[in-house]
Amino acid sequence: MDPLILGAIVAISTILILFSGVSVAIGLLLVSTLFLLIFDGVRSLELLPEILFGKLDNFALLSIPMFIIMGSSIASTRAGADLYEALERWLTRLPGGLVISNLGACALFAAMSGSSPATCAAIGKMGIPEMRKRGYPDGVAAGSIAAGGTLGILIPPSVTMIVYGIATESSIGRLFLAGVIPGFMLVLLFMIWSLYSTWASGNKSLLSTRSYSWKEKFEILPRVVPFLLIILGVLYAMYGGVATPSETAAVGALMCLVIAMVIYKLWNPKDLWVVLRDSTRESVMILFIIAAAGVFSYMLSSLFITQSIAEWIGTLDVNRWVLMAAVNVFLLIAGFFLPPVAVILMAAPILLPIITAAGFDPIWFAVVLTINMEIGLISPPVGLNLYVINGIAPEISLKTILMGSLPYVGCMVLAIILLCLFPGIATWLPDAVMGVAR
Repeated sequence: MDPLILGAIVAISTILILFSGVSVAIGLLLVSTLFLLIFDGVRSLELLPEILFGKLDNFALLSIPMFIIMGSSIASTRAGADLYEALERWLTRLPGGLVISNLGACALFAAMSGSSPATCAAIGKMGIPEMRKRGYPDGVAAGSIAAGGTLGILIPPSVTMIVYGIATESSIGRLFLAGVIPGFMLVLLFMIWSLYSTWASGNKSLLSTRSYSWKEKFEILPRVVPFLLIILGVLYAMYGGVATPSETAAVGALMCLVIAMVIYKLWNPKDLWVVLRDSTRESVMILFIIAAAGVFSYMLSSLFITQSIAEWIGTLDVNRWVLMAAVNVFLLIAGFFLPPVAVILMAAPILLPIITAAGFDPIWFAVVLTINMEIGLISPPVGLNLYVINGIAPEISLKTILMGSLPYVGCMVLAIILLCLFPGIATWLPDAVMGVAR
């Protein structure tokens, strides 16, 4: 059978199996085993256990559970609420300081936790009721937090970037740096839209300021400064040549646990057990998907599907930006239905040869891919962040949350366009800190 036709059959079969409700990892293993058995025979299955466990034999994978523990220990405390209160007190003199505080808190909490749902939940529990109480439109209140939560997979440390680095054998440190400027660019775009939509609502009093004393401003800092110092310490250790990403993640996880215990009195063994239990569950899920995706990639390569698709696209006489537009549409649609980790692991083996052959920087592409995944987090039918916001603010309808999030999708699309026009937004910082990639 022609490999391209076979590839289409594999794609349709994978979609159908994943839509059946089977977990992503089990679905990938089922598809891989089925097609290898049919087209390569029983003997081809002998290598599957070796590939499955061999994919996990990577020292860099240790950073995933460590960063997840780091995020879980923060998310289990009042760190998000304290961060929100601190920014509100310090930014209150800015016009629209409350919505800016919420988005700033989302950005900083995302950097600490690396989790989009955790960011939505932590900041939304405080920010949404406060914005609604002061008269902000429900769409702005819910949409800004839903969109701000997506920053968790872009601003480092990002588990998604780690997964991309492992899948494509790219430098994780370089990927982290690549997400910094685009991440804060997105925050700026979100703030601009939030202020405009608030102003357009006609309630000018929302843009007025509220004063806090210097005592009120400084008394909140001891609760949040230690976490911010951990972020700076992690970045310094990683880029100062002190430690590898995995070693840095382990130290960061330990320090976050210690601070959560000292500052927030997280002494109860039951609370600590919840942190470790949830971190283990999420880590195992991600690692299982990585292992299953390794088998899936082997199946695609063994049946010459990956090579045939890359060769076919290489023969197309199209502008490379037309090709990039098509890739973005594919990623956007995939992100509507699948979690970011699954999309990256499934698509990277196919897309990376195409992207590099077209002359695109794989580090730059990682940022574009991640922003596409961010769009999926606030877009139906999956739209995980939409459901998180609906869970913490059930009085706001899912339709209102969705409509409030759509303008932020436009901000993300604009960010992708700016990255295409000015690739240096993503590549300048990694090149400046780590040198130009060869």
